[in-house]
Amino acid sequence: MPASSSAVLLLAHGTPNRLSEMAEYLAHVTAGRPMPAHVVEELQHRYAAIGLREDPLPEGPPLTHWTLQQGNLLSQSLGTKVYVGMRNWHPFIADVVAQMKSDGITHATVLCLAPQNSRTSTGLYRRALEKALAETPGPAFTFDFIAGWANEPLLAQAFAENLAPALAAACAADLSAPVLFTAHSVPCRTILSSTPADSSRPGTPPPADGIQNYGASAAPDPYPVECKQTAAAVARLSGLREKDWFFAFQSQGVAGAPWIGPTVEETLTALAAAGHKAVVLQPIGFLCDHVEILYDIDINFREFAAPLGLTLFRAASLNDSPTLIRAIAHVLEGSR
Repeated sequence: MPASSSAVLLLAHGTPNRLSEMAEYLAHVTAGRPMPAHVVEELQHRYAAIGLREDPLPEGPPLTHWTLQQGNLLSQSLGTKVYVGMRNWHPFIADVVAQMKSDGITHATVLCLAPQNSRTSTGLYRRALEKALAETPGPAFTFDFIAGWANEPLLAQAFAENLAPALAAACAADLSAPVLFTAHSVPCRTILSSTPADSSRPGTPPPADGIQNYGASAAPDPYPVECKQTAAAVARLSGLREKDWFFAFQSQGVAGAPWIGPTVEETLTALAAAGHKAVVLQPIGFLCDHVEILYDIDINFREFAAPLGLTLFRAASLNDSPTLIRAIAHVLEGSR
């Protein structure tokens, strides 16, 4: 390894490999706060419904499989070493940082595979990275951290490319369907006009749920606005009129505290009441298949929509989309 060596580090959420790992996985998500047994069991049910078992899937769970694949494709595109670290499961960010130090990396460009900037994703990933750099043996490397890339044009293009076949499928079924864009909900308190009260004190432990405690002095979390900006960009590229598309937040937490909306369920109910018979749903806050898509949308929302008389179509996830890889490469190159 040369004396000066740079690399790319992609950060993502992580997901368990076995059903029996669910409680331990959730402890990472909540920074150690134990979850009620019924919550663990409900999530085990959801993961089982999308194929997770006690014997690990040969290709790994969908989120891990596709995220590692995105890293490999990006490395081929850039001709640069790309590492992938997960905040809540293997490969953990701390383990990947240790490997990078061992490999002699002196500088990294870091990007979260969550395009819309939020304290509950981007902020937590950055703190996990800083903690790992401070605590793992070996010389620390410098890094440039890309906080968000919701307005990257190629990201919108990638989503628009995958939306077109779903719109065509609805048309082929003689169904005029509005588009419902979605992104993962976050707890209401995380988007208050505020700033972390302890953000200037390195080493301060997070609260029990892993979300910082906020004061009331700075700009609000940009996440809800950035989600809708991404949706609007995809709608423009897809030729949708303003009346042709809607936006909702999905996958609200199963335990405690209010989460931001409107919910998908509320929106589907309203669309059915307005006389619609079909909906094309596209999650624009996720870059690959995982439980929030394969269960929440493909199973739960479809079951919810059926009694309303709604047929639900879904745009395919980006996964290994060449345009997505170009989008990430463009963002990384623009940061240099």
